Amino acid sequence: MDPHVIIAFTAVACIAILSPGPATILAIRNATAFGVRSVVWSALGNVSGLFCLSAASMMGLGVVLMSSVILFATVKVVGALYLFYMGVRQLTGRSRALVNAPDKTSIISQPNPLHLYREAVLTAATNPKPILFFTALFPQFIDVHTSMLLQFLVLTGIFVSLSFATLITYALLASRATSLLAQPGFAKWLNRTFGSIFIAFGVALLTLRRQSS
Repeated sequence: MDPHVIIAFTAVACIAILSPGPATILAIRNATAFGVRSVVWSALGNVSGLFCLSAASMMGLGVVLMSSVILFATVKVVGALYLFYMGVRQLTGRSRALVNAPDKTSIISQPNPLHLYREAVLTAATNPKPILFFTALFPQFIDVHTSMLLQFLVLTGIFVSLSFATLITYALLASRATSLLAQPGFAKWLNRTFGSIFIAFGVALLTLRRQSS
């Protein structure tokens, strides 16, 4: 592949990935609740979901989804409902961001890694925004005279690698805010904040429109 194409795609991908979304909030929540190691599983789940969306777009399924009002609306509603579900769990305390003690023993027991992975896969796979990204941008960086498989692996590899690194970075930054854990009521405030953000992302998905043909 042309190095200039790779550089241009990487720049565009960085802009899209650095913008906080549901995956970012999920990573920060897991980092503050379970520690940075737990974010590895959710980051792997996120990139797995992104890989599937990229593959679907490359095979033309993304175009079909974007051209179908019913299919797009279905994915959008499912994604929004899942974010609502996560937000309500956070607001009601069924999914905690933090506990009230600031020491290492305050981190609650580690959840099943499979649960963290599955949660992140669903968050990524039910979010139409990555579909918009892959469907709108991939064709602009694809050379029809070069191996499609090679281009898919390179471009998708760049995107998921950047996404994984970004989520881990956000998790590391969140884990350094340990001094805040000593403040009374901070855990409750953070739970409510995360819950509200998840719900806000759900509302944003419901307002998302299909790309014009």
